[in-house]
Amino acid sequence: MTQKTHILAIDQGTTSTRSIVFDNRARTLSLSRREFKQHYPNPGWVEHDVEDIWSDALTTAREAIAESGGVEKIAGLGITSQRETVVLWERATGKPVHKAIVWQDRRTASFCAELKRDGAEELVRARTGLLLDPYFSASKITWLLDNVEGLRERAEAGELAMGTIDCFLLWRLTGGKTHATDVTNASRTALFNIHTQEWDKELLKLFRVPEALLPALCDNSGALGMTDPELFGQAIPIGGMAGDQHAALVGQACFKPGMAKATYGTGCFMLLNTGEKPVTSHHRLLTTIGYRINGKTTYALEGSIFVAGAAIKWLRDGLHLITHASQTDDMATRVPDSHGVYMVPGFVGLGAPHWDPEARGLICGLTLGSTEAHIARAALESVAYQTYDLAHAMREDGAMQAQTLRIDGGMSANDWFSQFLANILDTEVQRPVDLETTALGAAFLAGLATGVWRSLDEVATTWEEERRFAPRIEPGLRLELLRGWEDAVRRTLTPAPAASGSSATRHDRAA
Repeated sequence: MTQKTHILAIDQGTTSTRSIVFDNRARTLSLSRREFKQHYPNPGWVEHDVEDIWSDALTTAREAIAESGGVEKIAGLGITSQRETVVLWERATGKPVHKAIVWQDRRTASFCAELKRDGAEELVRARTGLLLDPYFSASKITWLLDNVEGLRERAEAGELAMGTIDCFLLWRLTGGKTHATDVTNASRTALFNIHTQEWDKELLKLFRVPEALLPALCDNSGALGMTDPELFGQAIPIGGMAGDQHAALVGQACFKPGMAKATYGTGCFMLLNTGEKPVTSHHRLLTTIGYRINGKTTYALEGSIFVAGAAIKWLRDGLHLITHASQTDDMATRVPDSHGVYMVPGFVGLGAPHWDPEARGLICGLTLGSTEAHIARAALESVAYQTYDLAHAMREDGAMQAQTLRIDGGMSANDWFSQFLANILDTEVQRPVDLETTALGAAFLAGLATGVWRSLDEVATTWEEERRFAPRIEPGLRLELLRGWEDAVRRTLTPAPAASGSSATRHDRAA
């Protein structure tokens, strides 16, 4: 009998779906990837066709299994996915009733602003650790129920199911037998109480979401169901599920309080492990669940940057300054500095710590001496500056300061960016051997449930450093750069805050 030592991870992201098979030493054996179409029906609206997502998940999983030696060696399957993106489907058929509304979508900004004016944000904040923002799932569900004919009546009658992408994939993979979501994805809906670990009835009433829509809740690691045998030739146990950033926290082995990771994909998400107790932020960061295993919850403090790699994609597809993202490394080193050019990539508003959904992108400091290389460099620098804003807010919130930051995602492969990040943070930056830490985290969670790994301590032994970046910048120059960044952000925010002279004080403390 073939020994089952392989784990399949389906990593469903904002712009692509990939499936990766890992062995019991956490090494990648095979990888299959597909990009899928983005839909922009109106300015500020972003949608996904979940049938495209399902098709790509199935195709990539089959390819990865075949290339790694066959389904007979697969011990379990883990799912990780983009968070907050939400879809409704028919319980009877599994057919979506509308395209998924993506986390980047801003169509509910006015609704969230209305709830905020009515004083509802404190309730949301206290129960969920989140803010009232279009980013989260709840207002998207409200929009679907109120704007697509017949959906509210069907939802109240129990005919429809709701879920984030993980939930939809689990439903399809199990042939409609399991309607469940894990606590990390649930914690991003603004409907889940992170303290009681239950759907919150008062929040359901606030957003007018029928309870009949909701999935069951589960740990991140455990027996979540079995795949339909017809999908892969035999049934595979589904043992792990987590939102992408939480999976990356696990994949980076950040299991001790004070350990932090930042993932640079379409956006950037920085999570700091805060241990068994949630830390309440006073600087508009998010209190969230890091992971829950065997009923034990580990909390995290999170900062969300909406645009990271998406800024580089815009250089390629919008401005046509580059043909491949890797060119930005060469362009950044082609010039000695940014020539005073700053980019604030507020294409879909600004995330933490500003949370300004109406902000829009800005490039400032341009002169006749500015070139495409300066703009490319400013795009890379903007991601480091935004990460600094998150790290600074975490320190101000009293969270344990991370001695190092573990990074992953596409941008982390860029040596110039990684060094600039260390300079601006004034913190060592660690890059692992395997940058597929999101998929690896899902694999770890599934492997823990199926016996491939016995404990988090054993998982931690598999983490390997590829390169470490130590800060090397003059303190005065760092301070000057940060002051320039804060001035650029001030120009971007709407409405612009009154000048108070506080920025220099903030960066003087940070320096």
